[in-house]
Amino acid sequence: MGDHRLEFTDQAMFLGLRATGQEAVVQCVWIYERPVDYDGLRRFHEAIGYGLCGRRIERSPVPFGRHHWVSALGPQARLDIAEPRDRADLGRWVDERSSMPLDPEHGPGWHMGVLPMRDGSTAISLVGSHCLGDGGAGILTVLDAVYGNKTDFGHPLPGSRTRWRAIGADLLDTLRGTPELARTLRAAVKLARSRRDDIARSSAARPRVVSGADERVYMPAVTVYLSHEDWNLRAKTLGGNSYSLVAGFAAKLAESMGRVRATDGLVTLNIPQNDRTLDRDSRANAVRLVNVAIDPTVVTTDLTEARAAIKQGIATARDAPDETLVLLPLTPFIPKRAVRKMADVVFGFAADLPVSCSNMGDVPSALAMADGTEADYVYFRGVDRYATRQAIEQRCGLLTVVACGVGGTISLSIVGYQPGAENSTPWLHSLVGETLAGFELTGKIE
Repeated sequence: MGDHRLEFTDQAMFLGLRATGQEAVVQCVWIYERPVDYDGLRRFHEAIGYGLCGRRIERSPVPFGRHHWVSALGPQARLDIAEPRDRADLGRWVDERSSMPLDPEHGPGWHMGVLPMRDGSTAISLVGSHCLGDGGAGILTVLDAVYGNKTDFGHPLPGSRTRWRAIGADLLDTLRGTPELARTLRAAVKLARSRRDDIARSSAARPRVVSGADERVYMPAVTVYLSHEDWNLRAKTLGGNSYSLVAGFAAKLAESMGRVRATDGLVTLNIPQNDRTLDRDSRANAVRLVNVAIDPTVVTTDLTEARAAIKQGIATARDAPDETLVLLPLTPFIPKRAVRKMADVVFGFAADLPVSCSNMGDVPSALAMADGTEADYVYFRGVDRYATRQAIEQRCGLLTVVACGVGGTISLSIVGYQPGAENSTPWLHSLVGETLAGFELTGKIE
């Protein structure tokens, strides 16, 4: 039997979900300006439930044990076809789909819905827990489903290990990892000493009191569709490329939301770089995080600095990985109360006000063929399925930008929240429109 244990990064994400109740999800939306082929869509829905979506998480019975993947092939929930709505309700329906319950342990870990609209168009939403896969995993899963590939990683069935057998195996596994754990503890002490200032800065920046702490908050989201040709031409004119233009757009939008560092006025971008191999890579989250600081005051006229910063950031992440990664073997031992604090220090949520900026690049046009024919629009986005005012305001809000190129269209999916702001869809729509205008770009904003 192969190794079906979760990677430490994947177990850390799952522990964060269980400790805080917050869950990051990946959502893909297709929009057809016509009715869809429901037979083709049902075949697609059935095929999604393989590969990285064809599994669930089974926790170790040992409190500090490694969790395992178990098989859950096929649909984990029925194809949900909604009653027809007006086109104006599309954004609300997409938000509703992203906030529906998911559970990577008990299921469903993913679900799909269809919205027929009264103008004859149709929308399709696929939402999956980030604990099952990241954006790159989502692309691979969709393409496999389109092509009819049904990958089976051979994970065992749920409950196939008896409790006592699982306890014995996981205790032995922990014992074997003792030398690595000892090295990690020494590294943790050294890192804590070197990051005393970061910890203090994070604590000082964090808001102390949040009214309505347990109140669920709405996080506005909009999507922009732009001409691929216009986008690339503008990037070239500014001395950059598509990647630096996405980063420049994210930085300029962040500036309008006050997400700049107090020390130097720069914007911190967290840029995920795909680290997934195509050889049956079963990691749910296979990315290398690149941290880049960009000056938002110059990006609308010159992208050369942003392009150079991204290039240097990628090289640094490749040659000198983040030292916090050495702490991953401690993941099973982290107390629940420490999970949020650890994430705050690692990502600088409160002090650096980072922006998540993900560029999926140009993907095969087959990605648009949910029902077997090509959709008019496709976009990806990452959202928190459930967020309380306490959690989001202690992170000082958020901004995520996800870019994806399909055929002749570039989509930019933006989710933003600014403490004290209006935080409505029209508010974000206006900010995005002003940012596009600053780059002399026009697009369709929904």
